[in-house]
Amino acid sequence: MRLALFQPDIPQNLGAAIRLTACLGVPLDVIEPCGFPLSDAAIRRAAMDYAAFAQVTRHAGWRDFRSESAPSGRLVLFTTRGATPLHDVAFAENDILLFGRESAGVPEEVHDAADARVVIPLAPGARSLNVVTAATLALGEALRQIKAFPRLQRTDSPA
Repeated sequence: MRLALFQPDIPQNLGAAIRLTACLGVPLDVIEPCGFPLSDAAIRRAAMDYAAFAQVTRHAGWRDFRSESAPSGRLVLFTTRGATPLHDVAFAENDILLFGRESAGVPEEVHDAADARVVIPLAPGARSLNVVTAATLALGEALRQIKAFPRLQRTDSPA
């Protein structure tokens, strides 16, 4: 299981995605260009104390991502134009969960490349969730289905 962000616009969202994936032990792919300057140092700053746990791979663009992730698995695009609701998707261990730009989603080329287009159902009148909130819901459901949540480590002592 991997999480991929297509050309993120907001650095704080990238930071939250890094923390999310670090905490859940899931690799993160960042497909550039981003809407802000991005460097390895910026990623370390965004990851804060989670940098040691984060597995972040930067891709120079869409074509690079596709060629570098080709053997991985199914590309599952989350989009407001999705055809399948989240609760109807059967996730697989090698899926790549892809989320688009906060400002514009993804271009048609990316839609066309997706093996599945998934929508998270929202209340009437709601347009969309924050990208990392949506990624959290999706990743949580996917990890639950494939039984891949990190093992709970108790830090408290028995009474």
